[in-house]
Amino acid sequence: MFAKHRWAIVGFWLVVTIAGAVFGGGLFDRLATTGTNRADSESAVGQARIDELAPSGSMVFAVVEGFEPYDPRLIATVSAAAAEIRAMPGVKEVNDLYTGVGGGIGADNRSVSVRVELDPGMAEAPREALEDRVRDRLKQIQAPSVLVGGTKLAERAFADQSVHDLAIGESVAFAFLLVALYLFFGGFLAAALPIAVTVASVTGSLLVLLGLSHVTKVSEYSLNVVTLLGIGLAVDYSLLIVARYREERLRREPAEALDVAMRRAGRAVVISGLAVTLTLAGLTAFAEPLLAAVALGGAAVVALATLAALTLVPALIALSGDRIKPAARVRWGGLLARLAKRAQREPARVALLATVALLVLAAPLLGANLANSDARALPSSNEARRAYDVMEAKFQNNAAPAVSVLLQAGADRAEVRDLMNRIAADLRSELVRQDVRADVPAGWTILDLTPKGGVGGSEGYDLVRRVRALATPFPKWVTGPAAEVVDYRASLAGRLPAAALVVLLVTMALLFALTRSVLIPIKAVLMNLLTLAATLGVLIVLFQWGWGQVPLFFDSWGGLDLTTPVLLFVFIFGLSMDYEVFLLARIKEEYDARPDTDRAVLRGIARSGPVVTAAAICIGIVFLGFAAGGLVAVKEIGVGMAVAILIDVTIVRGLLLPALMGMLDRWNWWAPKLRRRAPASIKY
Repeated sequence: MFAKHRWAIVGFWLVVTIAGAVFGGGLFDRLATTGTNRADSESAVGQARIDELAPSGSMVFAVVEGFEPYDPRLIATVSAAAAEIRAMPGVKEVNDLYTGVGGGIGADNRSVSVRVELDPGMAEAPREALEDRVRDRLKQIQAPSVLVGGTKLAERAFADQSVHDLAIGESVAFAFLLVALYLFFGGFLAAALPIAVTVASVTGSLLVLLGLSHVTKVSEYSLNVVTLLGIGLAVDYSLLIVARYREERLRREPAEALDVAMRRAGRAVVISGLAVTLTLAGLTAFAEPLLAAVALGGAAVVALATLAALTLVPALIALSGDRIKPAARVRWGGLLARLAKRAQREPARVALLATVALLVLAAPLLGANLANSDARALPSSNEARRAYDVMEAKFQNNAAPAVSVLLQAGADRAEVRDLMNRIAADLRSELVRQDVRADVPAGWTILDLTPKGGVGGSEGYDLVRRVRALATPFPKWVTGPAAEVVDYRASLAGRLPAAALVVLLVTMALLFALTRSVLIPIKAVLMNLLTLAATLGVLIVLFQWGWGQVPLFFDSWGGLDLTTPVLLFVFIFGLSMDYEVFLLARIKEEYDARPDTDRAVLRGIARSGPVVTAAAICIGIVFLGFAAGGLVAVKEIGVGMAVAILIDVTIVRGLLLPALMGMLDRWNWWAPKLRRRAPASIKY
């Protein structure tokens, strides 16, 4: 089939590649900022009502440093800038130290702030244009240092950095991948095939995401994460097929070798692609906008990468004829084989030590701080991030953002005053101060509560929960950054069982279909959970504790992004299926030939180990390429997947898998009698 239609298949993917290169760039103009919480969460509902009752516009601020606050030169240049900005159409208010209210002096007594609020009713395009004009004028203030920032400016900086990181990640990944594939295959042609498939997958992914952007939001963050996954899988799947073809060429002619490779390795790709696609679909059970966007886009991109590997790789192999040389004769060695031999000598001891090692790596999870990374996700060199840091340190005293409480009752009601007194008396351990917001319509009250602790501190979360627990005779909504985190965590915790059930059922069903065993899928799920926990523990050490700041080039903000554990949960379960399927298929083939578990495990790992190791190195390069970017949240995913792969192909596949299979021996292959009537072997 592939030989007969090879030109049509290559032509189709060439059209996809060209179309993606020409039209895919339009996606970057359609990227949107996606919220983390659902619209029906209490924090989202409360904030939406506050925006209706007391709307506030986009805020642009400047931190001016290097002069004494009342230096005449500083007064003159700031006052001139404030006057010009105040005259710009669409500017609602300008607050500075000299011509308006609200300007502040920094804690170092050598800095002042200027705050500019824009009209809240402005549409996005004119608002962004006005933000640029305001920023440009603030930058003209004559001072040794002027840093300009703001929430919307930070969001735009995030989008720009995302596109930049995508380009850097792809460039680094492709450059190192080509070298690694050349060294593994020993030839340029075989190495070029996975690269060609990856290019087709990337450009095709842009078209897929462009189409999705017309029916749902595609965020900057989801673009990076989805592309990261698509590149990794395209390389992984292509490498498995090409490697199997070269192995079959040792004993078959090219056409027959290709047919056998597609029936065996191709089937493994189908199973793995199904697993990743369905587990990503399971992510939609969380229903949060950002996770839903990643799930939808990711499922589409994974399906595309799988289709490209299953069609374009064999078509290109057919076109190459016999120019792709057979693989070298398999040597019964390699890292995985040596580890497996060691595990088989003392399976119980190795299994115990491997499990303890993984649990030790997972231990930091007990102190995990999961929160929204906001402007802190930007690299420290970015001006919006620097402005945020200086504003927090010098003008906000690193105080936590306010918890806003919306009450459907006027401040003159006795019940409202009673509530304020209860908050002041009962919550004094979490509360710094309590303010009643002015200019609120009659019949409503907005309380701004400043919690103790810093940004992202537990005191803010505790305050949210305790205020929500207070009974009131009128409707009440608690919102603000801390409330958003509380709602997000609660939503994830509530929906995690459903999403986990989808992932686990998919994993177990596909592995049962492959091995006709009940225990092997259960073991695989447990080992994947250990890999996930160990990976998250390492990320806590690197990112939350800050141990990875120097080698990974970032500044720790003291936590992990809220989305990282959920995305890694799905990605690790999906991607580990590559190695699980490939190893188990070979082990099952050896066991069917001779029912000796230890022999089957060792020979299966020895035969497939080099390919699995090469695939792990290649996909690890892809993930580390994206870790070279500046966005901390994307860096967490890239580093996390690289760490997971390292753990998976050494401790888990090299030690724990052969040790457990050796301990269980024939019990590995137990299945209900009904299933024993079915053919038991799937040969790869």
